[in-house]
Amino acid sequence: MNPLIWLTLTTSLAASTIITMSSNHWLLAWLGLELNTLSILPIIMKPHHPRAAEATTKYFLVQAAAATTILLAGTTTTWQTGSWSITHSGPTATLLITAAIMLKLGAAPTHLWYPQVLQGTTMGTALVISTWQKIAPLTLLYMMHNHLDHTAMLAVGIASAVVGGWAGLNQTQTRMIMAFSSIAHVGWLITAMTISPNLTTLTMMMYVLTTMATFLPLTTTATKTIADMGTTWPLSPPTLAMTMVALMSLGGLPPMGGFMPKWLILKELSTAGLMMLSTTLLLATLP
Repeated sequence: MNPLIWLTLTTSLAASTIITMSSNHWLLAWLGLELNTLSILPIIMKPHHPRAAEATTKYFLVQAAAATTILLAGTTTTWQTGSWSITHSGPTATLLITAAIMLKLGAAPTHLWYPQVLQGTTMGTALVISTWQKIAPLTLLYMMHNHLDHTAMLAVGIASAVVGGWAGLNQTQTRMIMAFSSIAHVGWLITAMTISPNLTTLTMMMYVLTTMATFLPLTTTATKTIADMGTTWPLSPPTLAMTMVALMSLGGLPPMGGFMPKWLILKELSTAGLMMLSTTLLLATLP
């Protein structure tokens, strides 16, 4: 790809997320989300492979549908309240926007597109979709925190954690495993959002760090399947060791850093008397 085009796309990708994060106006937020989608599409399509074309098409259709739903809800809110402010959403608009953001994040039960898109992209693009592309939709959830339906959010969070944890058991492709891991972590993020936005920030930071620490060695060694990881040991034992440590941290094993936000979320759920939810989340992490 031409360096100038690459610079334009990456700049637009960064600027679009910042536009959505810094806006309190539904049109500006929608503009940022649309620019974000249009910036990532050529990057997904870069390999010029039929599978990349399929992943690009799926990503475009899903993101366009979610952004259109957000624009519809924002317009409806403006019609009812006379204000474009994100913090003045009514119950119906909030429900629509929540559903659209869940679709954008790839949360269950609207998660089926997510593993297929990651499987059709390169490792580097999959890392961007798994981390940077989640920041703008999560920011909208932060802004609407006081109006969210916590029961629906908890239901989606538990469903995502269960689907991500258990569906990943049947996978051999590393990108598919990382996709289901991302779905599970989105479930933890959404659950944390109902408890405390600050806890959500901590969870997101740890998720981004551990996902980057897992993806980068896989990208360097061009590891496509679990079987390929066995061939990494003769080439670079430290790389494989660090990959295993990053995977354990991503899974939330107690000595690792990835356990900290999950422990805090379970502690807050238990304090709030939601023992069944915390037990279900624990069972979802067993795989």
